[in-house]
Amino acid sequence: MDSPWDELTLAFSRTSMFPFFDIAHYLVSVMALKRQPGAAAVAWKNPLSSWFTAMLHCFGGGILSCVLLAEPPLRFLANNTNILLASSIWYITFYCPCDLVSQGYSFLPVQLLAAGMKEVTRTWKIVGGVTHANSYYKNGWIVMIAIGWARGAGGSIITNFEQLVKGGWKPEADEWLKMSYPAKVTLLGSVIFTFQHTKHLAVSRHNLMFLYTMFLVATKITMMITETATVPFAPFEDTLSRMLFGWQQQFSSCEKKSETKSSFNGTGSSTSKPIGVASDTVKKKHTKKTE
Repeated sequence: MDSPWDELTLAFSRTSMFPFFDIAHYLVSVMALKRQPGAAAVAWKNPLSSWFTAMLHCFGGGILSCVLLAEPPLRFLANNTNILLASSIWYITFYCPCDLVSQGYSFLPVQLLAAGMKEVTRTWKIVGGVTHANSYYKNGWIVMIAIGWARGAGGSIITNFEQLVKGGWKPEADEWLKMSYPAKVTLLGSVIFTFQHTKHLAVSRHNLMFLYTMFLVATKITMMITETATVPFAPFEDTLSRMLFGWQQQFSSCEKKSETKSSFNGTGSSTSKPIGVASDTVKKKHTKKTE
């Protein structure tokens, strides 16, 4: 007989993302698009371009994973139900009278609920990406991690490509050069679920899904309430970077200290010489006076 904990985590892992969690994901993605400068004007001037951009935000992870696995990138269009659902969210977000959707979404409890539900879908996407990659490359760690990462956080990378096509891409905002919190936490989850899938992590999948999802939801809600963009595991990143990649900086700093010490000793010896010469002249003058 399973314990109540196992029953809870097993029931959680079997939760369907359709329709409520998918709606939250589409709503958060489309609202992020609408808050971009000029997005509302583009929706009125060119609705087709706005709709296509919204679909990239909603299904970018699936598109990127298909590209990496040499599958048809437009495979997401085969799911008519999700396309209609995401298109409905896009339409009411941009064209609702009196902008009621944006006004309702402006309340903090609504944003917290939608963001938390979106983080739940992130776990399901990572697990789906790792499992799907394993069907192509058995126990291929790097491929499984890459596909799980792309499925969970590929939307931001795809949207960078969309901004490049539109001419609004900025190198300093590129996801590869400056990883955001969702990209980092998705990469961490992809590594963890890959180890679990290859039996190198002795934890059941449903327990790991529950714990990882609770971590995602708790950190996301905390960051939104405190209005901070600091990554929770930033101190661990600094420690690991110093341990693994900071040796050259430590050696260079030691060399600089030794150089400064040697230069200081050199100046000290040079200054001691005039003092000695001055003392000799004073002695000579004193001897002349006595004579």
